[in-house]
Amino acid sequence: MDSDRIAGSAKQVKGSIKEAIGKLTGDTKTQAEGAAEKVEGKVQNTAGGAKDAVRDATDK
Repeated sequence: MDSDRIAGSAKQVKGSIKEAIGKLTGDTKTQAEGAAEKVEGKVQNTAGGAKDAVRDATDK
């Protein structure tokens, strides 16, 4: 498993928590930052998945 996938997943979780805190407190800035961090995590996770797929294809 690529390190980008691990870091991306962690970033998604952190973003989800931050977004939820923003919703609970009514802080739209924190909510938006959390949503943006979730998207960054998804992109990083997808990039890691692509690296894994390339690595798997070249190992065969």
